[in-house]
Amino acid sequence: MKNDRTAQFAAVWDKWQKMTITSDPMFGMVMENKEICLELINRALPKLKATKIMHLGTQKDINVTVAHRVRFDVYVQDEQNNTVVIEMQVNNCNNLPARLRYYQEQIDHGLLQPGQDYRELTKYPTYVIMFCNFDYFGRGWARYEFDMSCVRDRDLKFGDKRTVVIFNALAKKFRDDDQSIKDFLALMRNQVDNKDRFIAQIQNEIDKVKRDPERRQGFMKYEMLMMDAKHRAREEGIKFGEAKGKEEGIKNLVNSLRHLNVNSAIIAKELKLRYDLTDDDVLKYLN
Repeated sequence: MKNDRTAQFAAVWDKWQKMTITSDPMFGMVMENKEICLELINRALPKLKATKIMHLGTQKDINVTVAHRVRFDVYVQDEQNNTVVIEMQVNNCNNLPARLRYYQEQIDHGLLQPGQDYRELTKYPTYVIMFCNFDYFGRGWARYEFDMSCVRDRDLKFGDKRTVVIFNALAKKFRDDDQSIKDFLALMRNQVDNKDRFIAQIQNEIDKVKRDPERRQGFMKYEMLMMDAKHRAREEGIKFGEAKGKEEGIKNLVNSLRHLNVNSAIIAKELKLRYDLTDDDVLKYLN
């Protein structure tokens, strides 16, 4: 048992040391640096020209509905009332447009207070930035940017002040307005160019985070708890047989994580990763 625990600790330590900017925990911790976060936003949205971050939250939990929680990697509001959500997406779940539709709804719920007129939302332009390690639309472009316009006249804009930008780290085609983000996309592929001051700054911040004992201990404690919960679920699975055991194992994992006060959004994410469940299946187990 002691050897097993030592091996688990070594595995978690190795995971911490090998984390890059595409790892959710590391991306969030790096973006806690407002200077880095602000520059990434302006490189991703060069027309925005944000000058100051008024509010910054990482792993922000938007608990609007009990049915389906959303936790944004990075949630920012700037001095011009722009709301910017930044997500790092490494796995292609083939649901990106539907997911972003739901994200937008959750953002708006957080902006519009009870009793307020819908026109209040026009004071808060929203931008959802998704950095992907895959080319969802298959065009080879670095940037896919969407806003609503009339199908008969594309110059006629809907005017709801929503913008979605999806970046493709595998891109081979870069336009002039993509050059500022090109090196960051390369960093997502572990191609580090420290000649770019911004990329060097990100790399230094990653090193700083990894040397921080408080952050390291927090990460390792969480990962060890997850391993313990998974181990208990696996033991239950052996008792109840393969088919029944999987269901009981999932239930025990959910119960164990809730007993540890783990957020439902994180539980949902773990269920998807470990058991390849659909959103409906995850919702069933959470309820």
